[in-house]
Amino acid sequence: MSFELPELPYAYDALGPYMSKETLEYHHDKHHQAYVTNGNNLLKDSGLEGKTLEEIVKESFGKNAGLFNNAGQHYNHIHFWKWMKPNGGGKSIPGALAKAIDSDLGGYDKFRADFIAAGTTQFGSGWAWVAVKDGKLIISKTANGESPLVQGASPILGVDVWEHSYYIDYRNARPKYLEAFVDNLINWDYVLEMYEAATK
Repeated sequence: MSFELPELPYAYDALGPYMSKETLEYHHDKHHQAYVTNGNNLLKDSGLEGKTLEEIVKESFGKNAGLFNNAGQHYNHIHFWKWMKPNGGGKSIPGALAKAIDSDLGGYDKFRADFIAAGTTQFGSGWAWVAVKDGKLIISKTANGESPLVQGASPILGVDVWEHSYYIDYRNARPKYLEAFVDNLINWDYVLEMYEAATK
């Protein structure tokens, strides 16, 4: 398979004031496009050309750093755009997912605090995650382009804490960006979709 840059599922200015048109133009059109372009170049003659994106991410991990970095970031970003929507976030969580957050993560308020803390304390570039591992929700963080996919888990929500995802709008105030993401941007319907796929 070759990598392709997906269209954003909303207009560039649809996530304002929490994520600006300028941020999305740079983040999607420049950064994500670079992962696609570089990933396609590195995929050639890698022996993984016929695999799915998830298989490429898993099989290149620890073996082909260049391909892994770009394929991993392509995978992460495909979902990142869908994990956000206008007028998202907050406590309006579909029932099955709300129950899992209550039972596995100690309820919404604890989830919110722990998820923001994971993103805030990820040193340097990386991601904060909610994933399903052994049938239960967990919160984790990873460096660079890694994801729970390579840790035996299935990511259902992730937030990008590379500086290009927030510096235009929030400068160095990463916690404020994370609060805005949780409170105003999360597309809980897509999180539920991924949760259901991970718990089949």
